[in-house]
Amino acid sequence: MGYRVVVVGATGNVGREMLNILAEREFPADEIAAVASSRSVGSEVEYGETGRMLKVKNLEHFDFTGWDMALFAAGSAATKVYAPKAAAQGCVVIDNSSLYRMDPDVPLVVPEVNPEAIDGYTVRNIIANPNCSTAQMVVALKPLHDKARIKRVVVATYQSVSGAGKGGMDELFEQSRAIFVGDQVEPRKFSKQIAFNVIPHIDVFLDDGSTKEEWKMVVETKKILDPKIKVQATCVRVPVFVGHSEALNVEFEEEISAEEAQEILREAPGVMLIDKREDGGYVTPVEAVGDGATYVSRVREDSTVENGLALWCVSDNLRKGAALNAVQIAELLGRRHLQKG
Repeated sequence: MGYRVVVVGATGNVGREMLNILAEREFPADEIAAVASSRSVGSEVEYGETGRMLKVKNLEHFDFTGWDMALFAAGSAATKVYAPKAAAQGCVVIDNSSLYRMDPDVPLVVPEVNPEAIDGYTVRNIIANPNCSTAQMVVALKPLHDKARIKRVVVATYQSVSGAGKGGMDELFEQSRAIFVGDQVEPRKFSKQIAFNVIPHIDVFLDDGSTKEEWKMVVETKKILDPKIKVQATCVRVPVFVGHSEALNVEFEEEISAEEAQEILREAPGVMLIDKREDGGYVTPVEAVGDGATYVSRVREDSTVENGLALWCVSDNLRKGAALNAVQIAELLGRRHLQKG
């Protein structure tokens, strides 16, 4: 006997990826519902590569009663209205938006890092999925933190345009084509030209000069990994379609060598260490696309602090940064709380 699962926002980039991953991982679902806004009603989405097509249902009128879990990829506005409704009707919500991440009554979960946190879902019947950049970073940091206790992290992100949705991907494509043929380029989705450029600005600016994306990485890392860790982030949008990269400088309380870190990361859940000190002996976003791993490369000692390491971290932001983590949460929820059969 399997689960009855709803994917909300099923026609978007992340929603489609959730359907792909549910099918790919053979999630034990007896029934799947694809749900989206009224403008998508009547269209069809494929359930992975099974050839099975799902007719999209209207979120506005959907009854969550009797459904076990709902994976939300609908954005904060729709989630604010419909996630509490689903939760109240007995369906556990796994939410990909930023809406509930810092709610003290909602667990923020990365299964490889803090699986025990999921037990708190019963307060609101909602579980939050972290920011895409935070998710891959804490997967890489957790095993190192267990070994030597992290004091401080300085991170610069190189985030793909898919993090801004289909509109971001379309803008990169259209601007690149326009530049090649000499046409005018007008930014719409981003604040400046994204093609052949980088933009040190993701989300809105806050009073202290940081952006909300940078703030998310700070507070989410503390909630997931350890409230004592200090985090400084600079988040940059780059002209890459899929795949987020991060350059990390990590300061530890205890001594840890690059060789020790490599050995730990080689065995860490969710991590793939590709670290050859030669041309091409590292992973780039193109190679991470379609994979669920968090890739770590360029592990080396940072001589500017007493116990420091520098490393490079890459992941497919639509998978581990969003859809895969949500499905892994669903699997964890099933194992710990909603066992069937």
